[in-house]
Amino acid sequence: RLKKDVAQMKTQDPNFQPGLVVLQVGDRDDSNLYISMKLKAAAEIGINATHLRLPKTATEDEVLHSIMEVNENSAIHGLIVQLPLDSIHKIDTEKVTNVVAPEKDVDGLTCINAGKLSRGDLGDCFIPCTPNGCMELIRQTGVSVAGKRAVVIGRSKIVGAPMHDLLLWNHATVTTCHSKTADLAAEVGRADILVVGIGKAEMVKGDWVKKGAVVIDCGINHIPDETRPSGKRVVGDVHYSSVKEQAGFITPVPGGVGPMTVAMLMQNTVLSAKRFLESHQPGKWSITYTKLILQKPVPSDIVISRSCVPKPIDRLATEVGLLSDEVELYGKTKAKVQLDIISRLRAQPDGKYVVVTGITPTPLGEGKSTTTIGLVQALGAHMKLNVFACVRQPSQGPTFGIKGGAAGGGYSQVIPMEEFNLHLTGDIHAITAANNLVAAAIDARLFHEATQTDKALYNRLVPLSGGQRTFSPIQINRLMRLGIEKTDPTTLTEEEITRFARLDMDPDSITWHRVIDTNDRFLRKITIGQSPTEKGHTREAQFSITVASEIMAVLALTSSLKDMRQRLAKMVVATSRSGQPITTEDLGVSGALTVLMRDAIKPNLMQTLEGTPVFVHAGPFANIAHGNSSVLADKIALKLVGPEGFVVTEAGFGADIGMEKFFNIKCRYSGLRPHVVVLVATVRALKMHGGGPTVTAGMALPKEYVEENLELLEKGCSNMRKQVENARHFGVPVVVAVNAFKTDTESELDLICTLAKEVGAFDAVRCSHWAEGGAGAVALGQAVQRASEAPSDFKFLYDVELPIADKIRIIAQKIYGADDIELLPDAQHKVELYTKQGFGNLPICMAKTHLSLSHEADKKGVPTGFVLPIRDIRASVGAGFLYPLVVHFLCPWSLKDGGEIACLHSFKKILRYLFCILFCQ
Repeated sequence: RLKKDVAQMKTQDPNFQPGLVVLQVGDRDDSNLYISMKLKAAAEIGINATHLRLPKTATEDEVLHSIMEVNENSAIHGLIVQLPLDSIHKIDTEKVTNVVAPEKDVDGLTCINAGKLSRGDLGDCFIPCTPNGCMELIRQTGVSVAGKRAVVIGRSKIVGAPMHDLLLWNHATVTTCHSKTADLAAEVGRADILVVGIGKAEMVKGDWVKKGAVVIDCGINHIPDETRPSGKRVVGDVHYSSVKEQAGFITPVPGGVGPMTVAMLMQNTVLSAKRFLESHQPGKWSITYTKLILQKPVPSDIVISRSCVPKPIDRLATEVGLLSDEVELYGKTKAKVQLDIISRLRAQPDGKYVVVTGITPTPLGEGKSTTTIGLVQALGAHMKLNVFACVRQPSQGPTFGIKGGAAGGGYSQVIPMEEFNLHLTGDIHAITAANNLVAAAIDARLFHEATQTDKALYNRLVPLSGGQRTFSPIQINRLMRLGIEKTDPTTLTEEEITRFARLDMDPDSITWHRVIDTNDRFLRKITIGQSPTEKGHTREAQFSITVASEIMAVLALTSSLKDMRQRLAKMVVATSRSGQPITTEDLGVSGALTVLMRDAIKPNLMQTLEGTPVFVHAGPFANIAHGNSSVLADKIALKLVGPEGFVVTEAGFGADIGMEKFFNIKCRYSGLRPHVVVLVATVRALKMHGGGPTVTAGMALPKEYVEENLELLEKGCSNMRKQVENARHFGVPVVVAVNAFKTDTESELDLICTLAKEVGAFDAVRCSHWAEGGAGAVALGQAVQRASEAPSDFKFLYDVELPIADKIRIIAQKIYGADDIELLPDAQHKVELYTKQGFGNLPICMAKTHLSLSHEADKKGVPTGFVLPIRDIRASVGAGFLYPLVVHFLCPWSLKDGGEIACLHSFKKILRYLFCILFCQ
């Protein structure tokens, strides 16, 4: 029967298997015999049983530590502490047995299970196996226990005491006898049911027993027997030959209660596994939500954040189906989630996948993050659906700049706001350390190659250790790439030593920058190598902001620790003088990078103001990188919410940038297929696209934006139409979310919704989640739920096998509305170089202004008739994309590296060009 139960559990989850651990201290022969019986039975049933043997020298602390480790292991459902504990040290058996987690105490020996049994909570505890086996034997006789007189001889915690409770709660009248009982034979003679576990060989005689009684013998004793090779034999506490003449039913020793004890142990383990499976069904949440106390006027974001007490993060983790050993707590409000959960849930169907994007924004932003959080609060706290938000981790640069943090705003934000916006769990610092390790390795290698002979360099790379040299695995990989099939460092020829030891980097080809996570403008251009010890090996270098590091993009797009290791190894940092790409694997640092990033790869768990879960993980910029949170966070969240739940993620900037990259890059690598696009629009941004005055961060809005102007608004809706069209290129339904401000009028909001539906949006709704929390986005949630059930035909915009220029042209024409592209000389050179190096089949990640559909930030609405100039193309080979740099015309002083050539597209720009020649360096 138990074997069938295990098979049934596997039909629910093919990856599931009940787990049992038998912990033994010492090496007693009798314990070994019992354990082998248990392991054999477990294997027959399909239970994954493990024998955890500790030596006789094990201390009490070591035993307790081993038990705690098993308690925390979600793959183990039963834990047996084999008694007695055979240690040379004094160990408190009571203390040890009570450390076993009650839900894994399949022996039923903890005080909690014993207490539940004593008060009759038989359905909510584990019954000790020997008494439970005795009851099963009694049931098999067909004799009803109810109303019978039962006698139990012995009061041990393992047999006698629980047997008394079990018989009592099965409605027998029970007498417990012991060494002080007067006239034991008379008490036994009144028993309809007799259970003996006193530990005295053949003590109960036939003339004591009532005719027809049920006799259960739990004793195991050894008595001399010269006829046996061992000189002894096993007998029970009952004199079998005489008692069997009186008894209606009797158990033999051996072969009676012993096998039943093992069977009950297996039954308890299967029961524990069933309970675990029922309580940890993916998608079956029992979550509590936090009620908002709204204030008018709406206070500042930080005041709102601090006014709400977040749930303990371990409680939230349990509510959404995470196991204790899958969560690493970082204080009370944030935690990291282990990647092992992907394996545990791999058979679970995914939930619905929603991406939030926006129209081309003003410099103020239009509230995508706030809408993302408001939508999630609506779906969860108000519509009672399982839902996860997956958002990027903010950089300290924007946080300390005009933009501020990225936690959302008003009554739709991630809390605690300070924890979210500053440091979090240190992922960005890990990226900083890893990135700068690569930078240091590059310059160290340049220096050593310039100052040392081939032999000296080789001796540094493959030093003597213990009198011999050995290649590391990374070095063997390099040798294989060079076509040198040797593993003994002493066998390389001089020519092979030179090829192996010298990367021969071209300093002018180095693309790797140092990084820092703040806006320190005076580090944008620096000169390195000015110390006397660098011997004049100076070069110009620069700092970027950490989130622009390729390592951040790798983190966001990786699918596992192994995949991250491979991506980090493939990152190209420079080109050799012979035109070969130089990678971090060539530098020998890819393994160290993986170690630095081993914790950063785990998604961070937080919560919204209304108590819905949020994964905060990775924060690649949406201009130089793809501007989306991590693939891993999305994959885990989609499993946790279950097939009827939702995962809402946000793409950076407008739909022409973040959403396009979400589909063509993130979805391409993740294999995930989105169900709905939410396009955020605002009255003020659409008025700007209709020809409204310039919007400047930190300045008051001109009157056109705070007074009703339907004509200006309708003209600007052309941008919304184009972004809806962009989303529909990918075959996904679009819901327009009109993020309402207090200065917007009813007519303006209605106009946007009407026009959005006319141009192909599945639906368009106004939202007030900033002021009302999730309640203000319920209509949006309902629209998203309906859209997720609508037919869709997801497809990529281009085939990666197309030539590089063709892929860029498709994006420029279909998404931006350009007539064509122009590859400037540097860009044309890179097309040829990357194609030759084998990187031509990577997807494209356009680096373009987010303030316009075109490359010119001041061109609003839907610009047409322009040619998109590509200044340069760079490769993020580890992340897996090429990023063309589009020429921007924000300021004539910024033109460099061929950018001035693009100025010749118009007479006005020729004047700028001449001005630069006269007055700029």
